[in-house]
Amino acid sequence: RKAAEFYQKYPHIPNVASICIYPSFVETVGLAVDGTPMKITSVGGGFPAAQTFLEVKALEVAMAVENGADEIDIVLNVGRMLTGEYDEAANEVEVIRSELDEDVVLKVIIETCMLTDAEKIEMCRVVSQSGAEYIKTSTGFGGGGATREDVALFKANVAPHVKIKAAGGIANLDDARDFIALGADRLGTSRIVKAVKALEQK
Repeated sequence: RKAAEFYQKYPHIPNVASICIYPSFVETVGLAVDGTPMKITSVGGGFPAAQTFLEVKALEVAMAVENGADEIDIVLNVGRMLTGEYDEAANEVEVIRSELDEDVVLKVIIETCMLTDAEKIEMCRVVSQSGAEYIKTSTGFGGGGATREDVALFKANVAPHVKIKAAGGIANLDDARDFIALGADRLGTSRIVKAVKALEQK
């Protein structure tokens, strides 16, 4: 509700792009943001480690969209990444993408803090070929957030049609400016809550 009302309270300040929630809450949040421009993003596919059956992942994202999600964030299967099963990991993303309408945005998280630079480059290739719209750095559960080096690496290695989302590790305006300058199209941070509270106190 706070995010939805932000439009009315602070019309001169751009609002956040979307509210990100678990699939079971999509319908509830949809009622709160109905009639506003606010988008709903849902994590899915066995978030945050993707360790469940592919059929379950596909059904989960399909149900989230059916309940009103505009965007879906999934994690590229961490186990398959670490064992070098890149084709299998790519297949999972392609199957999940096939469950979504064309107007639903798919973001794929590769959990950069768990990977070497060589593995990150391979993941850029996998995501670029998967049909996803975004590659995203982090879940927030892996022990590390976005770094400037990772965003620059993404920019150099993803296909031109793939956008970049930096998530986690964005603590202030300077961080945000740096990530955008390096090529991030979106930023993910829970620190917006602190910013809203500060505005409310003014």
